[in-house]
Amino acid sequence: MAESTNKEKKVPFFKGVKSEFHKVSWPDKSTLIKESIAVVCGTIVLGAIIAGLDGLLQIGIKFLTQIG
Repeated sequence: MAESTNKEKKVPFFKGVKSEFHKVSWPDKSTLIKESIAVVCGTIVLGAIIAGLDGLLQIGIKFLTQIG
């Protein structure tokens, strides 16, 4: 008896998901490419900043541990 109620609940959920996907406005190819390039460039810049800070912190920690 419990199994039949679970199946009845799942069907409307997936119908709702399908109807919501039809409402999504998908970007065109040129917009997708521009936004993808922006994300990749931003990721590279952020990675370089994090790597630089990590290097500086390592130098600072080595300096502090050699003094003592």
